[in-house]
Amino acid sequence: MKQLWAPWRMEYILANKIDGCFFCIKMRENRDRENYILYRAESNFVIMNVYPYNTGHLLVVPYKHSGRMEDLTREEMGEHLAVVNLSMMALKKAFQAQGFNIGMNIGKVAGAGVEDHLHTHIVPRWEGDTNYMPVLADVKVMPEALSMTYDKLKDFF
Repeated sequence: MKQLWAPWRMEYILANKIDGCFFCIKMRENRDRENYILYRAESNFVIMNVYPYNTGHLLVVPYKHSGRMEDLTREEMGEHLAVVNLSMMALKKAFQAQGFNIGMNIGKVAGAGVEDHLHTHIVPRWEGDTNYMPVLADVKVMPEALSMTYDKLKDFF
């Protein structure tokens, strides 16, 4: 049997599950640092993914609660893309990201974890950022605590 020691996961396992939309709740709490919200624009905000694929994995989220792109105005969509670009620039400056995977999963069948609130994933990439762990142990190693990543990124927004 293979074991991976990850004691910080217990906080998630034991935590009360949120009733309602995670994004709507977090954006209204006015506790940006605790919720890892890095930036607020007029109609979109940037929040760190607390279960990241890579260090610095960000989400750009419209304030408008909808799982459908057609519910956003042209201005909201334009700002959304501008905030995606701002996020990429921040990741380049803070972490010297060499590339990005950017995308949306719209609808449950497309893999949306939060299917009723649109959001865009921004995953920074570096040459050689994968290693033997995903291949041999089906494990991705995250080398940095979320709070440290937040502190490195915050000044670039």
